[in-house]
Amino acid sequence: MRFDRVKYEASYGTSQQLPKSDAVEIAFAGRSNVGKSSMLNKVLNRKNLARVSSVPGKTVTVNFFDCDGVKLVDLPGYGYAKVNFNEKKRWADLMEGYFNSGRNIRLVVQLTDMRHPVTKDDLDMMRFMKAAGFDFIVVMTKSDKLNKTERTKRLEAIKEELAEFGDIEAIPFSSQNGEGADKIREIIEKYGTAE
Repeated sequence: MRFDRVKYEASYGTSQQLPKSDAVEIAFAGRSNVGKSSMLNKVLNRKNLARVSSVPGKTVTVNFFDCDGVKLVDLPGYGYAKVNFNEKKRWADLMEGYFNSGRNIRLVVQLTDMRHPVTKDDLDMMRFMKAAGFDFIVVMTKSDKLNKTERTKRLEAIKEELAEFGDIEAIPFSSQNGEGADKIREIIEKYGTAE
């Protein structure tokens, strides 16, 4: 896959707007402010392809990027408390519409913040993906913010936090120093090119 050929395609704010597609899709999910846009930019070697914001809950649309024929799908962040009820309902409808639209979703990259235990929202998302039969990996963002001791503790703890999902891959990642970016690219390529 040519990651240097990635380009923004379109954004949709409601599930009704989502066009039918049978292209291979790799989706990126996570809480608001987990660093999804920063991760996408780092993995794709682009500065501002996905818009980074200091305000949590900024990604409110499903954003599609074309990467050499494979669709990379940036899903809206969840779990941000300051969003009103109507906005939360729109988000839920949009996510449900996306996942239930019969699309060719090969992999979901689930992001969690490495500094903190996996949240209930994260677990709910993973349980949904497991029940629906979607393959997923976990990317632990902001790994550069932990010292060696904290990092070791979190890597041990996450095994227990994710025990119900079996042998799930959890990759430490930093958008600052690039840790984990090559591994994520490798996995995207594997799922993007698999028949």
